[in-house]
Amino acid sequence: MTSPENRRITDLGTLKAISHPLRMRLYRALFVARTATASQLADQVDEAVSLVSYHLRKLADHGLIEEAENPSTDGRERWWRPSSYGVSVHDEDMRGAPELVAASDALGRTVNEQRVELHRRFLDERLTWSGEWRSASVSSEWLPRLTAAELAALGQELDTVLRKYDERARAAEAAGDTEGRENVAVHLHGFPYRP
Repeated sequence: MTSPENRRITDLGTLKAISHPLRMRLYRALFVARTATASQLADQVDEAVSLVSYHLRKLADHGLIEEAENPSTDGRERWWRPSSYGVSVHDEDMRGAPELVAASDALGRTVNEQRVELHRRFLDERLTWSGEWRSASVSSEWLPRLTAAELAALGQELDTVLRKYDERARAAEAAGDTEGRENVAVHLHGFPYRP
């Protein structure tokens, strides 16, 4: 059963496994689908089923995904699901270990590149969405002056709000309320910078 908590990644092997660009795309696609087969995911990422199966097994080897119950009568299909609500990496777990810092940075870059590509695709396809969806989309930038503690608190509050909306939407969808629902990406970055 998928854990309702985020999986906190603290080891080098798991960081390297999830940092691979295709594995991150597969993990994200599986998170959205909730359960899927290698062939379903291969269609989404436009890769060979054998390659996708290999990378899914690597994610499973590190406990990031797990086998799911097979909802069909075809016993040949292997179904997968995320093993947790998501993943997280914390700076304090990387301190004093340069190899962990490097792997964490690689993961951050992979995730950011894929987020940018996802937003770029929305911008390119924006006019294919209804006016309602175009008006509902959000793009903003805030530049407050905060302390590290305030930024941490802000991040926790935003995480709580987003989780509430996600859990509410998942429950509604599980109850059959699928009308008008689309996959929505919400990307937040909060970090110090110097002008």
